Amino acid sequence: MDVRGTPAGHGFYMPAEWEHHSQCWIGWPERQDNWRDNAVHAQRVFANVAKAISMFEPVTVCASSSQWENARKMLPRNIRIVEMRMDDAWFRDTGPTFVVRKRASKLSSLDRNVAGIDWNFNAWGGVDDGCYNDWSHDLLVVRKILGVERLPRFPQSMILEGGSIHVDGEGTCLTTEECLLNKNRNPNMTKEQIEEELEKYLGVKKIVWLPRGLYGDEDTNGHIDNMCCFARPGAVLLSWTDDETDPQYERSMEALSILSDSTDACGRKLQVIKLHIPGPLYMTEEEASGIVQDGDAKPRLPGTRLAASYVNFYIANGGIILPQFGDKRRDAEAILVLSQTFPHHTVVGIEGAREIVLGGGNIHCITQQQPSEPTCVPAGEEY
Repeated sequence: MDVRGTPAGHGFYMPAEWEHHSQCWIGWPERQDNWRDNAVHAQRVFANVAKAISMFEPVTVCASSSQWENARKMLPRNIRIVEMRMDDAWFRDTGPTFVVRKRASKLSSLDRNVAGIDWNFNAWGGVDDGCYNDWSHDLLVVRKILGVERLPRFPQSMILEGGSIHVDGEGTCLTTEECLLNKNRNPNMTKEQIEEELEKYLGVKKIVWLPRGLYGDEDTNGHIDNMCCFARPGAVLLSWTDDETDPQYERSMEALSILSDSTDACGRKLQVIKLHIPGPLYMTEEEASGIVQDGDAKPRLPGTRLAASYVNFYIANGGIILPQFGDKRRDAEAILVLSQTFPHHTVVGIEGAREIVLGGGNIHCITQQQPSEPTCVPAGEEY
């Protein structure tokens, strides 16, 4: 059901990722021009991600008709598989941004307290600058998911991907100018106009802008979920390097300066927790040769620096699903830092996550949490 008006106008807001989920949505990779060797390696890692998350919350995997049987064989029976056509499997960006409400609005007739935002999408930049030339099936993913769940849909014409925003659930949003102000997204909108839409659709009151995302994250033009995320209200995790010769160093220092001088919507000064990046890592000749470079998608060239970041993890109900890149020192350090940051969660490292970053993202990028439906207080009543 399409809803007139904005989520905030109906009493909805985007909750923090650590709030309780009813399930997690994951797509299934198969593009031969993005996933090497017919996607067999990526599928194995996607399956391991889905299995890990299913230890903490229900998981639904969406696979095309040609891949449904393959996905069913690779995944345990407790994971639901839904047949769905898509252009690629980045559900953080093509799936719904779910919003909830805990207090009904007198102006709203909705009887559900979970809904989805359907942002516009142009494959991270459009025909001339995006990752592939045809994204017509991706444009339908939100409507299909919300249709399966029979949830309200808030359509939005502004181009935005879910990986470009991160919220604390208490009125603060993190994002980057490199992405949201990029001329290949919404060239006719000012920064102030974009902020206004974020406020109306996410229910936020304050937006903290970082100038740039992770070095090498050219596919998404610097999504925030590779660079920085909330760990809890008042605290953020920041991709970091101590290597002054690494181009990422300047970006991390730039972000640290801004975050250290920022407060959230509740007036708290932000605490910054540094999370070292691995590597640097680069695409090999063997990896690039396994990709069909036919001109329909952005070329994957040997020697390309991979946008690998431990910030690109997923928060499940009681679990942290964390990429592991084969850098033994940094892999172990990331597990330690996140175990300390989330003492009430079990940190599960996913070996071989390099296969996902070869395609342009990681665990957070391929997942989309659906929050549990809260009990809504009727309009006019107190909690």
